[in-house]
Formats: sequence, structure tokens, C-alpha cells
Amino acid sequence: MADDTSPTPSQKLHPVNRTPEEASTELSSRRTGMSFQRTRMSADRTLMSVIRTALSLIGFGFTIFQVFQKMRDADLLKSSHAPRLFGEALVWLGLAMLVLGIVYHIAFMRGLRKEREQLHALGLVHAESHFPVSMTFIVAILLLAVGILAMFSITFGVGPFH
Repeated sequence: MADDTSPTPSQKLHPVNRTPEEASTELSSRRTGMSFQRTRMSADRTLMSVIRTALSLIGFGFTIFQVFQKMRDADLLKSSHAPRLFGEALVWLGLAMLVLGIVYHIAFMRGLRKEREQLHALGLVHAESHFPVSMTFIVAILLLAVGILAMFSITFGVGPFH
């Protein structure tokens, strides 16, 4: 015969028919779990800001390089060395910023996951849902690849952007 005092699955999820202490603990665990989700989304927004700035730097630097390269090819300029170096510097700066943003994001998310696992082991959060791979992180990696291709195109005069 089943034990009638054990909570049903719905009672485990809902703090109904519990003592005030049990209900308070359950609600606190839920709030803590939601705070982890909010923190994860905040980290994604921070990475989006890095992506936005890096994309601007890479795009603007590549555009400056291409404009002055085309002007030199059309014999409108004798030398385009300084503007080309400025364009390259902007692309390098965008790539460096993106790499640092990705590294920071990975380190932050690892720490957040570790802290969440520790709280789950102590029974302080449910941790029923997992942290999925961030779409923002995937976009950052793709932008890094495009930026590297743009830099190869600028530096060596080869690639899809030449």
C-alpha cells in the first residue's frame, strides 16, 4: 500500500497544502532558480553589446580599407597606406574585443553553472531546467569567423572579401 503522506508530483511543484515553512522554502527556491535565469539572460545581453560594438569596428574598418584600396586601384590616390593601416587597426580592435567578450562570457557562464550545481546539491534550488547553449554565443563565434576572414582578406589579399 502506498504511503498517503508522501507528496504527489503536483504537490512537489506547488506550495499548496504545505506548512508555511515548507511553502516559504519552496517559493524561495523558485525565486533563486529564476534569478539564475535572469543572470544568464543578463550575460547574453552583455555579450550582445560586445557583438554590436565589435561588428561596428570590424565593418567600419573593413569599409575604410576597401574604399581607400579602390581609390588607389582607380589611380585617384598615390598612396593609401595610412588609411589602410587605420582600417586594419579597427578590424584588429574589433576582433580583439570580440575574443575578450567571448572568453569573459564562457568564464562567467561556467561560474554560474558551477554555483547553480552547488546550490542544487544542497537542495536550495530545483535546477530542473538546463542552461541551453546561447544563440548569442553562437552568433559571436560566427562573427569572429567572418572577422578573421575579413582580416585575411585585408592582410593577404585573398579570401571571399577580396
